[in-house]
Amino acid sequence: MKLMCQMFKYKIILAGQENVGKSSLIARFCDNVFNEEMQSTIGVSFKRKKIQVEKNIVIDVNIWDFGGEERYRLLFPAYLNGASAALVLYDTTNRESFDDIQNWIQLIDENTDNIVKVIIGAKSDLVEKKEVSFEEARALSSELKCGGIPIETSSKTGENVEQAFMNVAQEILKKLMQKCKVCGELFNRKLKICNYCGSNVELNVILS
Repeated sequence: MKLMCQMFKYKIILAGQENVGKSSLIARFCDNVFNEEMQSTIGVSFKRKKIQVEKNIVIDVNIWDFGGEERYRLLFPAYLNGASAALVLYDTTNRESFDDIQNWIQLIDENTDNIVKVIIGAKSDLVEKKEVSFEEARALSSELKCGGIPIETSSKTGENVEQAFMNVAQEILKKLMQKCKVCGELFNRKLKICNYCGSNVELNVILS
């Protein structure tokens, strides 16, 4: 049976201390540009892009860039509404931004119903200035029960930027969707009947 092309829409929010590189990450991913003089986000900004996860699966992601200044944190819970995932960024050359991850994760956990959380390291091209190792990020990710494996990115070179968003897209599908054993289409894990073929597939094959 030929699978139909499926498109899903999800909201992803970026969190992290001011100047960790959230806006640069989005600019590289959505527009393939990098600006050394990128200004800090005032409040919140918004971008949108489609991700081809598999040949017949496309995710239309709405990406929300939340300002990292302390004065905006009280507003953060409101912008989490409807989000399926959060990318929590730290600057690999700034230990303080890494230590702040736990505060962002706590805000997310307190204001969402267990959404996907992925830790992302930024500015990986600045090797000589690096203060946080990948092993530390992986240990913290495990401790805070975040999804997948953390990834280090460089918005300047583009290294791992596409992969970071692909990883979170795959984590969202794993968490929210299941595959029908009869027709092979993906549908919401909360459903017991496939909304494509109508089969009762209570024991479905979960994405792996």
